[in-house]
Amino acid sequence: MALLLAGSLLTGAVACGKSKNANGDNRAAAPSPSTSAEKQKFAKTRFVTNAGLAAGATYQWIVKPFKAGKFKKGADGRTFAMVKAGLAGAFTYNRLKAAVANAKGDPLLSKALTPLSSGIDSLKNLGGKLRKGDAGDADVGSFEKVINNVKGAGRSAGAEVTDKVPTTAQLGG
Repeated sequence: MALLLAGSLLTGAVACGKSKNANGDNRAAAPSPSTSAEKQKFAKTRFVTNAGLAAGATYQWIVKPFKAGKFKKGADGRTFAMVKAGLAGAFTYNRLKAAVANAKGDPLLSKALTPLSSGIDSLKNLGGKLRKGDAGDADVGSFEKVINNVKGAGRSAGAEVTDKVPTTAQLGG
């Protein structure tokens, strides 16, 4: 019975693979594009997800340990905290760039984020600075400021961003 079922599935798949489209060739038909409203909805959803992950990583692994004194020389767990902060910095930059790309699918969100691009770009090298232990109050403050500005821009465009802490596996990969 299993052999008969497998044979009929294979025959059906082969028959489907050899069908021709309206032009007479063997290419598969392209799916119809989503509506503009669907594209905007998904753009906002992806923006909220990426910005939320960036905000969560910033708070959990940069701001919170910095305020707790984990980056100071001689602090218990300093090296590990700095490595996580460096990874979180790179992760935050990456997710914010993705959020800006997502925002381009929604005109209101795109307009709200345009002035923030230079602030996001300024975070590019701060991950390495955090990892090396060279970051200070101003550096950590710049992460907080950019995250708060992105959250505000999202809120003004109807895309409320809440912190979503990524796993340590998400930070490294």
